Amino acid sequence: MIKKLINQNDIINSELINSYGLEYIFSNRSINRIKTKPQVENKSELLENLKKKILNIDNCELKNNSTQIVFNDGDHESPIMIIGEGPGEKEDEIGKPFVGDAGVLLNKMLNAININRNKIYITNVVNYRPPNNRKPEPIEIAKYSNFLREHISIINPKLLILMGSTAMEALLGSKIKISKERGSWKEIIVKQKTYLIMVTFHPAYLLRLPDQKKYSWLDLKKIRKKIDELNLNI
Repeated sequence: MIKKLINQNDIINSELINSYGLEYIFSNRSINRIKTKPQVENKSELLENLKKKILNIDNCELKNNSTQIVFNDGDHESPIMIIGEGPGEKEDEIGKPFVGDAGVLLNKMLNAININRNKIYITNVVNYRPPNNRKPEPIEIAKYSNFLREHISIINPKLLILMGSTAMEALLGSKIKISKERGSWKEIIVKQKTYLIMVTFHPAYLLRLPDQKKYSWLDLKKIRKKIDELNLNI
């Protein structure tokens, strides 16, 4: 004999039931049609866990020669995320990215397109200061790239701005030139999600070569235009 469990609210013709040779057992339990919402992970907790992972890195010259970790700055709920190269002397001292001369210029660049710095989210490819402010080496970029991708995934920005060749190399590879890649919107997949990105010059580069600021201004205007097109609250 086959037994089948159904709800008592089902209206069944008993003669039809008997004709199938099935024995139905009625239940007083109600059917639960409400789906439980998946638990939303707290972004602050995810960021803190990522920070702990970076703090626990072993055998890292950058970490061993730095004062402290330089993890992030700004609003982690922002639709815009900026990625720079790595901390400089002032950043290493204070513990926040873009607070030295390059940070002052970045603030001016953002203000020029009506963006307040505290309305965006900022981090770097590497989170410890390279000795003598040198460019991070390829092996160091690779070592931190997984952390960077996790960082992007947590913030989940609508627009991702890569400032400088190091940020570009960390996500797009080293066989391209920033002079050819800057200024145009591209797409990149991070942890199976597509992000809209733009490569532009790093403020520190512009301090060394002020004549390149005209190109950055073009990039900034495109960023502002995209913000308006997407109706981003920034």
